[in-house]
This record gives sequence, C-alpha cells and structure tokens, in this order.
Amino acid sequence: MSRWEGQGPYAELRVWGTASVLPALGRMALGRRHLRDVPGLRFAKLLGTGSGETFRPQDADPGHWALLTVWADEDARSAFAESRLVRAWQGDATEELTVSMTPLTSRGRWSGVEPFAEPVAGPEGTEGGGRWRGPVAAITRARLRTLRTPSFWRAVPAVADDLGSAAGLRVAVGIGESPVGLQGTFSMWESTDALVGFAYRSAAHREVVRRTTPARWYAEEMFARFAVTGTSGTYRGEAP
Repeated sequence: MSRWEGQGPYAELRVWGTASVLPALGRMALGRRHLRDVPGLRFAKLLGTGSGETFRPQDADPGHWALLTVWADEDARSAFAESRLVRAWQGDATEELTVSMTPLTSRGRWSGVEPFAEPVAGPEGTEGGGRWRGPVAAITRARLRTLRTPSFWRAVPAVADDLGSAAGLRVAVGIGESPVGLQGTFSMWESTDALVGFAYRSAAHREVVRRTTPARWYAEEMFARFAVTGTSGTYRGEAP
C-alpha cells in the first residue's frame, strides 16, 4: 500500500456486524449524542447498510451497521477509537471493518454540507500532477426526490449487477441514513484505474449517469474519491 504523508482531513468508515438487531437500533437512535462536541470531529453519520445487490430497499442488511467520520487531524481520529460509542458497537460485534482514508476529490453536498471539502495534496503530488498508487475508495450518496424514486429503482439494478462483477473491486456496501430516499454506496478498489474503468466501461453505469439530470432523481447528491491509507478487519467474513 502506498504511504500517505499529507495532512487532513481524514475520513474513516467503520462497519460492524452484529447478531443483536435491537441493541444496534438503540445505538443508532442514541449514538448521535455521543458524536456531539467530539474534539476534531468535522462530520459524522451513523448509517444502515445494504448488500448492494439491487440498490433497492430490500437490500437492507440489519446485521451490519456503519459509522462514517471525518477528522481534522490524525490524533483526533486515533483517540476516537477508544470512545464510548465505538466500544459499545464493538461489545457485541461479530466482526468489524475499518477503512482509513484521505479525500482526493469531492463534489456535491451531504445534508447541506461539503464533508470532504478541501482535499489536500497526496504523496508524489497526488492532486498536483502525480497519482495515488494504492487502493482507492468511492462514496456516492443521494437524497431522492419522492416522486422520482420508483424511476430510480427501476434504473439501478443493472448498475448493481455490473458493480458486483467489476474487475478490481475489493468490497461494495450499500449505505444510507434510511432504506428509502437517502441512499448511497461505499466501494473500495485496487486502484484508480479499476474505479475509472468501471465508471466508463459499464454501459449500465454510463446510462444512469446520462439520465441523472433529465430524470431529476436527486434533490441532493455527492460523490467523493479517497486514497485508502489503511484497512483492518472483515466484512461478511472477508478482508477486502
């Protein structure tokens, strides 16, 4: 893996597997208070997950839950690993995947803010003429317009099929604040070339991108790409 020597912001996605759904729902409901006034925390979202098989509500996975955080510095992120909230999730977790990242590019908004704004230069000048040579991740997130949701659901299963068999894909997880209307994906790739290759070679993906503006599916949307600087643990029993 390429070494990261830049400065923040730093992002982290944690995904926990659990066999106890009711305690997980309780932590989702009460967890926001534990995210208030955390030193160095810029942005945080507790998220449900989905299998990503169709990008529809039936993909919802009550056995896996996620937390996305964005930090001003590495020390703050490291300290949070020992927080009450993280320890609570780990207490009955059957598995945990942690992905550490630094934003490379980001456009759009999430809940009215730009959580990954001001990406910084990476090793060998990642944003200034060089390239990050290690694995990359992408997060897409959208708030669907209510009347446009059925049209969106009809369009995306073909993209999910292509994503599942894409060359260079390490892991893909559906993420969202709600199974309906607030939807996104997290995907991790062997390289930038693998991610870009899927974006441009998948006919289904190109068609959805082409239709996005005229179909007016989204009231809000965001896409971000990251340098993956570290991973640990498993998701569905496998280390990506």
